[in-house]
Amino acid sequence: MSKAPARKMFNGIEASGPFPVEYRFSHAKGGNRHLVVVFANFSAPEDYGWCNGVFDNVRANILWIRDRFDGTNAYYLCRNMDFGLADSVQTLIANVTRSLGLTPDQVTLWGGSKGGSAALYFGLRYGYRNIVAIVPQFLVGDALERRHPKVSAYMLGEGAPAHNARFLDSLLPDLVRARANSAANIYVLSSPQDEHYGVQVEPFLGMFQGYDNFNFLYSESPTITGHATVTRRNVPALVGLLNLLADGYAPRLGLVRHAAEEFDRDQSGIEAYLTATSKVQGADAFAPPVVTVPAYNGEVPADARFAGAAPGAVRVSMWENGKFVASPEVAADGTWSWAPANPWAAGKHVVKIFAVDPAGFHSSRVEVPFTVVDVPVPTGPGTPVVAVPVPGQQVGPAVALHGSAPGAAQVGFRENGVVLGAVAVAPDGGWGWDPGWSWPEGPHLVEVVAVDGRGAESVPAPAAFTVLHAAVPVGNLPPRY
Repeated sequence: MSKAPARKMFNGIEASGPFPVEYRFSHAKGGNRHLVVVFANFSAPEDYGWCNGVFDNVRANILWIRDRFDGTNAYYLCRNMDFGLADSVQTLIANVTRSLGLTPDQVTLWGGSKGGSAALYFGLRYGYRNIVAIVPQFLVGDALERRHPKVSAYMLGEGAPAHNARFLDSLLPDLVRARANSAANIYVLSSPQDEHYGVQVEPFLGMFQGYDNFNFLYSESPTITGHATVTRRNVPALVGLLNLLADGYAPRLGLVRHAAEEFDRDQSGIEAYLTATSKVQGADAFAPPVVTVPAYNGEVPADARFAGAAPGAVRVSMWENGKFVASPEVAADGTWSWAPANPWAAGKHVVKIFAVDPAGFHSSRVEVPFTVVDVPVPTGPGTPVVAVPVPGQQVGPAVALHGSAPGAAQVGFRENGVVLGAVAVAPDGGWGWDPGWSWPEGPHLVEVVAVDGRGAESVPAPAAFTVLHAAVPVGNLPPRY
């Protein structure tokens, strides 16, 4: 289960709902007319479940949905009990189903652990034909309280109130009691060796007696040592079941019809949707980052740093030869910078950089070729001079800094270790920086650092001043006033 996926992947974000939902999609093989929707468990890499090649031979279209919202998991359900999150997930599933020209009867929802809970919730609530839930938790609130305090706080709200946990406990049992989507083909896999079985699965099996085709796969083996290993022990059989469902066979007594295959079906609907929601946006929608350091095709030392601008982005992402390098944050004024923890290898390098906006969309890539040469590490430019404000000056809330830094390419600004921004140095060595915000009242100590064309930094120069929001005496006004 560790090989890389062979299927071509499309990455996108469904952002039409209140919560952006990230996804991956892969087209069906052999004209198969079915969609498999995959929900992730807690241990899934990057919060995409079953996206490691195990589905390479599945014939259906596959939609992987990421369970990552505001940096944490949410069982695909809610934030602070706001189920607009679940509505956003359902919008993605419905839009992909519609774009493929399919109906809910041609969809299988699949997931393990919390992903199994999600498969049951969306399958029962929204009427999808097939549901495969592997070691699910029926009592979501109880699972949060016992094992996942961070996720509990995110989903239940401040203080994680117990009454909110009990509400989540009721979601799945109430759907089953109401016989929601009773015609669905439902497959639940669990094991007595799963530590959740006695509380989270076994008490609820009898509730499915009114369902047309409910199947419980009871797995017992000395190789099963806990919750996580139940799935691994049954992977071959589970993938085989998935292909049966994709081909229109739901294991049960009676006559079944093989799912239709259309090799030359018009794919314009799904292609249009994938393009419209693609995670990578063109330059017209979201500008790529600007790189000011290092110079394009420049020669740099082994400790070469990067700097530039990416207005509208929250971070930039840097890659070399398909491997992740770094993801520095973008300051409020749109500037960013990054210094390597380890030296670059001597020789030619090409780093690809893209910007990421608050919703997670990506800009187009820019390439920065440079050559690392074996030269002594430069000592850096001279310490910049800060002319305005003068040390200890009392100023109003709109403070701009001015000074000089001969020989530097840009000047950067930090306070308490936080990068505030950067500005280019003029040919005559002068610089001026207006952050565009009102400074908080009180004393400030800003570090001003000069950066040369190789990315080497100077010793920081202090800019100490005190902000008064009340009127500033005329005698204390800085020269720019």
